[in-house]
Amino acid sequence: MIVVTIVAIVAIGALLPQRHVATKTAVVQASPEQVFRLISGPQDWRTDLKEYEIFDEGGHHMVRETDKHGQTITYEVVQSQAPVTLKRTIADKSLPFGGSWTWNIRPHGESTSKVTITEDGEVYNPVFRFVSRFIMGHTKTIDNYFAMLTEAAKRSRASAAATSR
Repeated sequence: MIVVTIVAIVAIGALLPQRHVATKTAVVQASPEQVFRLISGPQDWRTDLKEYEIFDEGGHHMVRETDKHGQTITYEVVQSQAPVTLKRTIADKSLPFGGSWTWNIRPHGESTSKVTITEDGEVYNPVFRFVSRFIMGHTKTIDNYFAMLTEAAKRSRASAAATSR
């Protein structure tokens, strides 16, 4: 039974397309400038990261993230137009996945932003494709990111309010 399940997972994963596009939008209680500073600056507000490094390599703006499990991914910032757009592409070609995230930030009322994240992803391994599509879902990482971003914006507002008193 286990062998049949594994074969089925591999077969279904092989039939799924390598590429996928996932898009989610959230309203964040912060101005576009504040949101852009959060997403493009130090990521000390992200609870899923152990380390975060911004550096330049060969004239390219790079970001290296190490998550709580010790997995390190290096990204290249391929577009940055404050405070409206940021796009990062996975630079490490040895991973079983690749692609990019694009953040689009628009004003949405007073001191509020509508943030859209688009993941243009590729999953090379059929087993990972199956897991990504049917177990995790293509938007799980985006949903977790939005939860952390919303909390960071809330803490930033509280800090600014305390400072202005």
